[in-house]
Formats: sequence, structure tokens, C-alpha cells
Amino acid sequence: MKAAELRQKDVAGVKEEVKALQKAHFGLRMQKGTQQLNNTSQLRTTRRSIARAKTILAEKQAAKIEQNSQNALKNQSYFEHLRCSTEKQRKN
Repeated sequence: MKAAELRQKDVAGVKEEVKALQKAHFGLRMQKGTQQLNNTSQLRTTRRSIARAKTILAEKQAAKIEQNSQNALKNQSYFEHLRCSTEKQRKN
């Protein structure tokens, strides 16, 4: 699967794709072990696809954490603003 297609999926979709790729890779390894695998380049392809999917998953998770931290900072500054404005009103 192309990286652009993976980026369009949500986190759960990418996790499912990683599991499916790992299952396919395991099957290919078993075929290789029993000498039933004709095209050994499939191992390399699936291994790289797993790495690609895991990289995109990490990017998505990091973006989610970054967004949560930015929202927390916005909320914190909003509450500080409210606290300061109430203190000013108390002084007057």
C-alpha cells in the first residue's frame, strides 16, 4: 500500500493494516521455511511495507499528542486569563 493511501486512514485503520501486513509476512516466512516460496522478494516488500505503515502510525500518534498538548496550553492560558480578570475585579 502506498504511503499516501495509509495517510488517508485513521489510526485504527493503520493499526489494522500493520497487523495484516505482519500476518502476511509471517505466512511468507513459513513458505520460505518449507521451501514453497518462489518469489523471495515478497519478503523484502512486506517488511518495508510494515516499516512504512509503522512510520505513518508513529507520525499520526505524535501529531495527536502535539495537538492535545496545544489544546492543554490553550486551556491553561484561558484559565489564567480568567483568574487574572477575576483578581482585577476583586481589587476594584
